[in-house]
Amino acid sequence: MKIIIAGAGDVGFHLAKLLSYESQDTYIVDSDGEKLNYINNHLDVITKKGDATSIKLLKEIGIENADLLLAVTESQNTNFTISVIGKALGAKKTIARIHNPEFLDNDTIDFKDYGVDFMISPEELAAEEIKLLLHQSSFNDTITFENGLFNVMGATLGYKSPIVDLTVKEAKDKFNMVDFITIAIKREGIAQTIIPRGDSVYKMNDQVYFSVPNYSIEKLYPIIGKEHIDIKNVMILGGGSVGQKTARNLCKDNFKVKLIEIQREKALCLAEDLHNTLVINGDGRDLELLEEENIREMDAFIAVTGNSETNIMSCLVAKSKGVKKTVALVENMDYMSISQTIGIDTLINKKLIAASNIFRHIRKGEILALANLYNIDAEIFEFEVQEGAKVTKKPIKQLRFPREAVFGGVIRNGEALMSFGDIQIMEGDHVIVFCLPEAISTVEEFFIK
Repeated sequence: MKIIIAGAGDVGFHLAKLLSYESQDTYIVDSDGEKLNYINNHLDVITKKGDATSIKLLKEIGIENADLLLAVTESQNTNFTISVIGKALGAKKTIARIHNPEFLDNDTIDFKDYGVDFMISPEELAAEEIKLLLHQSSFNDTITFENGLFNVMGATLGYKSPIVDLTVKEAKDKFNMVDFITIAIKREGIAQTIIPRGDSVYKMNDQVYFSVPNYSIEKLYPIIGKEHIDIKNVMILGGGSVGQKTARNLCKDNFKVKLIEIQREKALCLAEDLHNTLVINGDGRDLELLEEENIREMDAFIAVTGNSETNIMSCLVAKSKGVKKTVALVENMDYMSISQTIGIDTLINKKLIAASNIFRHIRKGEILALANLYNIDAEIFEFEVQEGAKVTKKPIKQLRFPREAVFGGVIRNGEALMSFGDIQIMEGDHVIVFCLPEAISTVEEFFIK
């Protein structure tokens, strides 16, 4: 598969990193030579310096043979231009990173007619991610499949968790009334993600990911040693696109939202636009202002300014004032691994979310959804099983599935089924799989004829 990535920023780099694990014919184009040098030194992809809107350059790198063109520069207009030109020159599929939500929600213009097959908005995805985190507030990571029929929930095990020091098998026997599958464990001091087996032991401070059907989510709280936090009052710091979209999403779900924006003119515009949100013009770093706005009465604090350090520090302040749930937006990928160690519940990176969302278009098999877990180099797939796929030939326990992957659940005719060893996957099933990078190509082979 030939893939051309236009833009070597964070989204482009993360996509290139994911692709470097595989034998894809990948090109990345950018006018910034320094970024390309960094990529050359760290990833096994082909770089090309220049303007990705150049017809000559695109022809030089064989755009007519490209299976996928990803336009993910910082400029929405540039991405549209690249996609339109690339499609006209023969690219089979184009994806453009955009910022304007009107493009996603319109029923007037079909952008495919102009050469843009798919569009993706990092800001919209980040806002949606924040809403999910607040609905499942005792977990620090959550991914839903099939409108919540199955969910992957992440949590850090504390001393109150009754499964600490138990094996996976012992925990399953003890809580046999709860349907859940442990799909991954991230442990301090160990770089490699643990794909748990029956004799794997849960340890204190492990970041554990469970695959759980919707009817078992409430029953999972005692297992992780936490109670469900009922969140109603939310304070958002930062009135940029993510803050604005988050406020709008939360108000639709009947949260009570306060939004703090430092720029007076922007605050006035937000107040006019967000009718159900209390917009405050002020500096959210000012502790006195936070106290005046009753920070201690907030259930959640969401920091989404354009400055990562401001977001992290303000969340720490909020946590010190007793706020139950804190979420900080960060731009630097290096910060993603430190949320638990510094006391913030969740750090999110909109570019990482966007790259993961785009990546499902690259995979083999019928991929319905694909997601990445934070601080874990692995992927969660939702496959639609096709007629004759290898995965349908035998029960799961006889498939010789790679040890670097685990089944997370099966959805059959709208019903969530646990993917234990005796189940046989059937044509039409939707199957959730957690997989480390080195096993991705092997796993994909199970889902094609």
